[in-house]
Amino acid sequence: MNSIPVLLDTDIASDIDDAVALAYLLKQPRCELLGITTVSGDVQKRAACCQVLCQAAGREDIAIHCGTSDVLLCGQGQPNVPHYDAIAKRPHRKNWPQNTAVEFMRQTIRLRPGEITLLSIGPMANVALLFALDPEIPSLLKQWVSMSGYFFNPENQREWNILIDPIAAAMAHRARPQRHLSVGLDVTLQCQMPAELVRQKFAASPLNLVLEMAEVWFTNAKTITFHDPLAAALLFEPDLCGYEQGQIEIPLALEADRQGRTVFTARADGPHTVAKTVNRDGFFQEYFRYF
Repeated sequence: MNSIPVLLDTDIASDIDDAVALAYLLKQPRCELLGITTVSGDVQKRAACCQVLCQAAGREDIAIHCGTSDVLLCGQGQPNVPHYDAIAKRPHRKNWPQNTAVEFMRQTIRLRPGEITLLSIGPMANVALLFALDPEIPSLLKQWVSMSGYFFNPENQREWNILIDPIAAAMAHRARPQRHLSVGLDVTLQCQMPAELVRQKFAASPLNLVLEMAEVWFTNAKTITFHDPLAAALLFEPDLCGYEQGQIEIPLALEADRQGRTVFTARADGPHTVAKTVNRDGFFQEYFRYF
């Protein structure tokens, strides 16, 4: 069984699905999780959430680094970290060094050229800065997988990770790694689970801690959509989705009501791969296989 080296870039503790994805990566036996970087808003609280989840899974060996807090130029940002409240009283580090994420990512990728998958499940400021500061990095990745965008029949739909920091998203999408896979709302919205079933399923550690975080989410929602966990699962089981090749563009606009759109043009020789269909039952079977 070949392991897959992974760097995870996340805005954990805003939407619950980041924590659900991290729990999966911590238990997936083929995942060699090299490190976690946090982005957007209070990155130190996000790092603490990662630390506590890693501790619950018995994985205190994983490096965690704080990244960029603000948007790169314009965008609404997300200063609040509501799910931190669920872990605030648990032991965790509070004196995280600032802005170490990009250099950590750069050094880690350069140590293992052609091997590492970068999985980004949050806004793309860290990724954009990484690619801008060291333009060779995209070519040194095995692949970049991002949970982002809305590509088919969008009707002006906008996806959160793009909307939060559209300039960063546009910058990052100009890079040309060996493979860039985008997993958009078109497919992730098909992978939902109602609160009561989540409570039944998330009984085993570390999912019991994720459930504590999910209860914060359930104060305003009745379901969890497994956006980020689907992107994570495709690293190990790519046949869970069907794909289309093409070109992704992020139209730039300073007006808030025009920001965050993604435009996909199907093209056989395009630089981007986009998930188009999903085996929902197969995905949930894969996700819960290790709990």
